[in-house]
Amino acid sequence: MTTKRTTREYLGLFFKGVMMGAADVVPGVSGGTIAFITGIYEELINTIKGFNLGAVKVLFKQGPVAFWQHVNGTFLVVLLAGIVASIATIAGGVLFLLANYPILLWSFFFGLILASVWLVMSHIDKWDMNLISSFIIGSIVAYIITSFAPVSVEPTALMVFLSGAIAICAMILPGISGSFILLLLGMYAHILSAVKGADFQLIGLFMLGCIVGIMSFSRLLSWMFSHHRKVTLALLAGFMLGSLNKVWPWKYTLAYSINRHGEQVPLQQDNVLPWHFESITGQPAFLVWAIGLTLVGIAIVVVMERYQTAKE
Repeated sequence: MTTKRTTREYLGLFFKGVMMGAADVVPGVSGGTIAFITGIYEELINTIKGFNLGAVKVLFKQGPVAFWQHVNGTFLVVLLAGIVASIATIAGGVLFLLANYPILLWSFFFGLILASVWLVMSHIDKWDMNLISSFIIGSIVAYIITSFAPVSVEPTALMVFLSGAIAICAMILPGISGSFILLLLGMYAHILSAVKGADFQLIGLFMLGCIVGIMSFSRLLSWMFSHHRKVTLALLAGFMLGSLNKVWPWKYTLAYSINRHGEQVPLQQDNVLPWHFESITGQPAFLVWAIGLTLVGIAIVVVMERYQTAKE
């Protein structure tokens, strides 16, 4: 199952992990989208799927080296190293931009995801009613999910476990953000507080949910790609299109909540047009900059697609 790579290619894989980590910390952007853009999505799904009883048998019968190759260990470790490095370093910068320049950051991700819709759709050579229906269903489901208002719940053991299982599935699903799912479930602040406060019991329970969720969901996705590839791609493209509802740059906040620092944070928001945003909030819409960064996001996806095509 191991894919042979050069040192340069592993360095590129590390930076793909960095981009995934930076995307995952933003509620509304999926690391799975970045994985798809960079051409490692199916390898990631199949690698996760490879951790099964067969891998355990390989470990005991053939040894650690054979096991490592069987589970594509180097790929996963390098990618995870990039994700962890990102969360520990540049993710703070992304969160700073989200807090201080949200329109510009959302504009960049809007262009990134919009171009990703085209990228996924371009992998389908011939469309029929089944594929169109899958695309529409995916769009509607993602739109509805991103329109829900967050709830407030107590972090019971069952809720922490379930939130981990659900969020990790969304995290590897292009178009739906795992961090946004945690917001909807009312668990985002609880999990962040547990990480900052080193609450290892809550973190361990959450991670256990993540492991169960990702091991189950990766098998479903792998089966779908193997048996219904075009339908799956159409569904994923729909998810991405519907998720644009969440990353629309101009938002008007309808309700706030108070975080653990006593600060107001947006709880429920409506999308508005740029000129309406200026009249409602009295703040600049940064329209020219927003369009420019949207085009930058689109250009990045196009360049990555051309690079991946040239490699093949």
